[in-house]
Amino acid sequence: MALKPLYEVANINDFKELLEYSSTAFADKAAFWVRNESGAFRSITHKQFKEDVDALGAALVSLGLRGSFIAVMSENRYEWCASYLAVTNHTGVVVPLDKELPAAEKGNLLQRSGSEALIFSGKYEKDILSIKRSDTPVKYFINMDIDEDTEDFMSLRKLVENGRQLLALGNMNPDEYKIDNAALSILLFTSGTTDLAKGVMLSQKNICSNVMDILKTVRVTSEDITLSILPIHHTYECTIGFLCFIYCGGTIAFNEGLKHIQKNFLEVKPTVLVTVPLLLENMHKKIWEQAGKKPGMKLLLKVMMAVGAVLNTVGIDIRRSMFKTIHKKFGGRLRLIITGAAAISPEVSNGLNSLGFKVLQGYGLTECSPLVIGERDNFYGNASIGLPLPGVEVRIENTDENGIGEIVTKGDNVMLGYYKNEEATAKCLKDGWFRTGDLGKVDKAGAYFITGRLKNVIVTKNGKNIFPEEVESFINRSPYVLESMVAGYEDGKSGETFVQAYILPNLEAIKESLKVVSVSKEDIMSIISEVVKSANKDMPLYKRISTFTLRDNEFVKTTTLKIKRYAENAKLKMKHN
Repeated sequence: MALKPLYEVANINDFKELLEYSSTAFADKAAFWVRNESGAFRSITHKQFKEDVDALGAALVSLGLRGSFIAVMSENRYEWCASYLAVTNHTGVVVPLDKELPAAEKGNLLQRSGSEALIFSGKYEKDILSIKRSDTPVKYFINMDIDEDTEDFMSLRKLVENGRQLLALGNMNPDEYKIDNAALSILLFTSGTTDLAKGVMLSQKNICSNVMDILKTVRVTSEDITLSILPIHHTYECTIGFLCFIYCGGTIAFNEGLKHIQKNFLEVKPTVLVTVPLLLENMHKKIWEQAGKKPGMKLLLKVMMAVGAVLNTVGIDIRRSMFKTIHKKFGGRLRLIITGAAAISPEVSNGLNSLGFKVLQGYGLTECSPLVIGERDNFYGNASIGLPLPGVEVRIENTDENGIGEIVTKGDNVMLGYYKNEEATAKCLKDGWFRTGDLGKVDKAGAYFITGRLKNVIVTKNGKNIFPEEVESFINRSPYVLESMVAGYEDGKSGETFVQAYILPNLEAIKESLKVVSVSKEDIMSIISEVVKSANKDMPLYKRISTFTLRDNEFVKTTTLKIKRYAENAKLKMKHN
């Protein structure tokens, strides 16, 4: 299809310019919806948001924190967003921390970063107290949820009020701090799906370039509202779900926990959702489960989807009205879904597209601020991850006979390097080109496809490459499988490498299929054996699964719901030893 011209966007060099632009162009528009004490939503305008950011920044400067590293840790909430920009716009380097980490690891990352202050949610007070009583570089512990200072903690609310007074008296000028947009401004510790966490150094130029490039390809306006679900400390949600929305004058509301998603959809009525494949797979599954409760409904739904698709090809798109009942379950206004962090099944993305939800998937890494490649408003739905962002160069290196090689990229979005780790930086950064460690290919239309992770590749005795992610996709398409992980093992006698699968069965689906209340291990083994046989039929001999093991619980995952392969593989090695 012919690509439309890129959308025009306002140029920004740093976060101060981003906030200045949004607070001027969209001054009285709601930047956030937050709960008040009665449980209703109240709006915080873009102008008010900038005022809070400047006030907190002034207060942090008054504590002597200019040039310091300041950590921020909480659930997704307004105070996190204000703290992030107060640090980067007025003091120094922000260090977003994963709230789900054990207290000892939080303390370790505070030590590694040399953070002098920590702004945190009161929900994690117990962890913070244990860190405070340990050897820590942190001088100021700032609690988001107390009104007055205590013996242990400072009050964020009181700090903001102090900052307002400083600004009102003219004792602090919010514009005096000059930002070097090419210098370290954000220190992010990776979630470590394949290795131990590294400190990724990003500049404001890195992230601002990514914000602009994303919005040149996907239209988001001040009329849009998003429900923030993914952990905001992660650069995926921070850049796309937070900064992109502030930049374009949109509105952000926060999900109050996975069990509240349905309620929040109905309350917020989002128009845009930034999410991961697992949540979309659950969404898709529930739609079909609901259809299966009425005789003939599944067939009718398939026919309607086919009719809608045909009409759409001739420029008549009535899918949203055709599937109005389904859309109402998600608030009734959801028009755009952006998914990343892992591969999504084409059945799920195309299925949701057919129902009138535009699903765009992309590919990125923390080291790239994060987006590198993405589907666009008029280039999506072909199972690819899309096209490189404008201003981002991508190429495939060291390709095999199938055109599969390592994805390398270059652009203003690529990180400065790994914090205090020159060796790791030199391994992946050369002449501005970043070696992603991911494998992919590109088709004639310029669309890119991810095939696997370089570190995960299983190499057979005769040199054949097996990508675990590909084998897992064949297993995971079965309704009787919740998730799977594939690894290679070496046969002691032949020395050959074979494929082993670790599978978490979907017990509810198996019970429903057998029409029983409880299910035996023999029944589970029998059904999963058929799943494996079916998967093997669709793969060449060298890729086929030779043995499998059933799991009783979920795999260890990152906060963006990717399996931590290195952690799982380490556990498996310990078992085998």
